[in-house]
Amino acid sequence: MIPALALALLLGAGATAADGGVAQRLVPASASLVEMALRVKDPTRDPLPGDPVLAEQIRRGYALFQNTPREAPGSVASALSCGSCHLHAGQKEGALPLVGIAAVFPEYNRRSGRVFTLEDRVVGCFLRSLNSAALRKDPRGEHENATPHPGPDSPEVQAIAAYLRWLSEGVTAEETRAWRDPQRSRLKRIPVSRLDPARGARLYREKCDQCHGANGQGVAIGDVHPAPLWGPRSWNDGAGAARVRTLASFLREAMPYSDPGSLTDEEAQQIAAYIDSKPRPVFPEKGRDYQVEPLPEDAVYYRRGPR
Repeated sequence: MIPALALALLLGAGATAADGGVAQRLVPASASLVEMALRVKDPTRDPLPGDPVLAEQIRRGYALFQNTPREAPGSVASALSCGSCHLHAGQKEGALPLVGIAAVFPEYNRRSGRVFTLEDRVVGCFLRSLNSAALRKDPRGEHENATPHPGPDSPEVQAIAAYLRWLSEGVTAEETRAWRDPQRSRLKRIPVSRLDPARGARLYREKCDQCHGANGQGVAIGDVHPAPLWGPRSWNDGAGAARVRTLASFLREAMPYSDPGSLTDEEAQQIAAYIDSKPRPVFPEKGRDYQVEPLPEDAVYYRRGPR
C-alpha cells in the first residue's frame, strides 16, 4: 500500500522544476520494494490523448515496457524488460529515469557514430539489453546502422516511444538533464588496471546476492524477481551495461535496492567489473561499433584487431 504522504507528494498538480522538480516528476530514490507500484504517471490511471489510436499505443507501450518478454516474445531473447533497469516504469530517481527523455532526442550516439532518434535508441535496447539479435539465424544487419529487427518503424518500438513521449510531456530538456547527466558524470573513475573481479566478487556476496543470488539469476522476493545479471538470459556483450563504468554508474545510484547510494564509487566499479567478467550472450555485430569514435577503455568485451 502506498503511504498517503508519498502519494500526495508524487501526484501533486502543476509540478514544475521550481515548485518540486525531481520530487514531483520522479518516484523518490527511497521508494521501497513494498512501493514497487509507485508511478508519477500511469496510463492505466491518468488522462491520455483524445486520439483513441494514440492512447491505445501509449497503453501498449507501457505494457511492453513493464514486461517486454511476455508482450513481445518475438523480439526478446533475454529475461529482461525495459523496466528491469529503468525502475518504476522509467520513473524512479537515480535508476535511469526516462521522464523527459523525448526532450533530449535527437541525440548523438557515440557507439554508432551518428545522431539517433528516440526510436533508434529503443531499437538499440532491443538488440543489446533484450538481446533480440539472438533470435535471428543470420545476424548480419542486426545493428542500429543496418537493418535491425525490430526496426524503428516496428509496432513494439513505436509503442514504447509513444509511452516515453507521453511520459515526457511538459518536461524540458534542462529538467531531464538535471536528473540524467549527474548519473553519468558523478562517478569518480578508478583506473581500469585497478579493476579486480575477485574483489568485486567479495563485494557482490556482501552487497548484492541477497536479491540477485550467488548465481546472478535473481531471487524471487514476493512478486519481484530481479532479472539475470549474467548467463544466457542476461543482456548481451554489446549492451551499455557490458561497459564497466556504465554499469557502475547505475549501481552507484540505484543499488542496493534497499539502500541506494550506499556503495562507494570504487565498490560500484569493482562489482561492475565482476558482473562484466561473467559469461553472457555475444552481440554478433560489435564490429560495427565505435567506427567513428574511439573504443572506450572499459568496453571489456571488445577486442579490436587491425582495421
